[in-house]
Amino acid sequence: MRRIVLASLAFPALLLVACQEPPTAGTGSDAPDVAYSALTVSAAGQPDKLLLGLFENPGQTWMKNSGVPWNARYCYLTKGWVNNWGWSAYDGSWALNFMQESDGMGAVPVVEFYQMNGEAGGGESQFWAKTQNTATMKGYFGDFKLLMQRAKDFGKPVYVELEADGYGFLEGQTGNNPNAAAAVASTGLPELSALPNTVAGWGMAFLAIKKAVGANNAFLCMHVSAWASGKDLFNYDYTASLQPEIDKVYAFLSPLGLASNATGIAYDGLVSDPSDRDADYYRLVQNDGGAHWWDTSSTASISSRSLNRYREWLRLWNSKSGKRWLVWQIPLGNSNHLDVNNNGGAREGYKDNRPEYFLGTNGLAHAKAFADAGVTALLFGAGMGGMSTFGNDIYTDGKSFIQSRGAAFFAAGGVTIGTPGSTRIALPGRIQGEDYKVGGEGVGYHDLTAGNSGGKYRTDNVDIETTTDAGGGYNVGWIDAGEWLAYDVSVSQAGSYSLTLRMASAVSGTKTATLSVDGSQAAAFSITDASGWQSWKSVTVTGVRLTAGNHTLRISMATGGFNVNWLDAAYVSP
Repeated sequence: MRRIVLASLAFPALLLVACQEPPTAGTGSDAPDVAYSALTVSAAGQPDKLLLGLFENPGQTWMKNSGVPWNARYCYLTKGWVNNWGWSAYDGSWALNFMQESDGMGAVPVVEFYQMNGEAGGGESQFWAKTQNTATMKGYFGDFKLLMQRAKDFGKPVYVELEADGYGFLEGQTGNNPNAAAAVASTGLPELSALPNTVAGWGMAFLAIKKAVGANNAFLCMHVSAWASGKDLFNYDYTASLQPEIDKVYAFLSPLGLASNATGIAYDGLVSDPSDRDADYYRLVQNDGGAHWWDTSSTASISSRSLNRYREWLRLWNSKSGKRWLVWQIPLGNSNHLDVNNNGGAREGYKDNRPEYFLGTNGLAHAKAFADAGVTALLFGAGMGGMSTFGNDIYTDGKSFIQSRGAAFFAAGGVTIGTPGSTRIALPGRIQGEDYKVGGEGVGYHDLTAGNSGGKYRTDNVDIETTTDAGGGYNVGWIDAGEWLAYDVSVSQAGSYSLTLRMASAVSGTKTATLSVDGSQAAAFSITDASGWQSWKSVTVTGVRLTAGNHTLRISMATGGFNVNWLDAAYVSP
């Protein structure tokens, strides 16, 4: 539908023999002087620093020679990867080589498993049809098993992005039906014998194979297409409300393994690409009227073609699913490109503004805001031939933009992905109850009992448990009168806000919480419902004035006997 893979991705073994790499960088007097630094990735797949990397095939050395301490590197695994397109044994060693090579230069490997469109039986419009072919799926999942075996052999963190746009094709082609037919158990693969022959079973198959192989170091990430609900949320339907479209897609993806399922594990993360082409390619070649150009202003409305809207979509998905994002295949075009097909000459390629947004003026702040919205990685690469790429992206200062600005990003310390409560929460947006500020008793919270009664998420005295509310995650419970939770927030736009507190209770009577802003009470929320500790109600207060800038919000428990999941702050008017 949208994605065309570079010719170099389909036959990389031939490319590395016959084609020249981008010019070697970092070997002359202009080489950035940046030391490589250690990176820690948790058992849940969260790095302590925002990942910044590029697309590069095995055997290519531009990234290594650039002098930039890239901490991520990605490649495609298209049909044929498993035996290096006929050049190696049928054992998946091509992927293992990529993982080891990336690790050797200090980068976490990211592989895009993009095999379905190369399987026999048609292209993107036949995606669902091919999942119903038993022989095709037997070979397909057999190849994926080899990938998991090689990932286990690698033994270090590796991110596996699954089938770009494939889940979106499945949603559209099945009419949003996760119970539509697919060949899973019928393949005869023992790892899949307990799964249903449905699209939901197809999504869970990746998890079942990972679990059976024991590739716990492989973090499986599901691609979420911005158009999967039937609306193109950023280029054309940019005034559509985001949450209803997210809810629709989440309802389809949840039984495919995004939420709790029969395998006992779930997908580790999500993947998104902001565009598959440079923006000016769409304007000049596809005549889109500028629809793919997004406003980079920090004050742009979330109901506009803007990076703010995209970030809000990512944040809402993060809140809904509890999963972090790899933002991948970000176009490499910048304002100094020539707006011509890229044949390798200096500045050839089409213009875009996304690299300058993340790596130019205020780039660190923008990257930090995306990290706070749930982003783990920013990965740059072209989506088809002729687009802008690194190696010839000469900027106005005569240097490679991605090389020089990437070096500056790391030299400035990069972006730390903080522990819960260590970063300010952007408003308008959602505050998760369990993400109160760090500092302990009397600073981030006041709790009247010792220990975490729910035993989840954090290890201080606030009582946190897993919630069954829509979107999953955690809630604060075992609340007593007089307790409170504090949150550091940053309000981007002054005005009148609508505040919604998500509450639940199983005891009778009126239960009340108040909200203060910098010590002044701003709202009170009450429920009388007593239908259950996980029977959630949204209580809304309108007309709350917030000024732009940094503030401390405090939720104080006027009574006990209720649970808190989250607080939403929605901008209404100036």
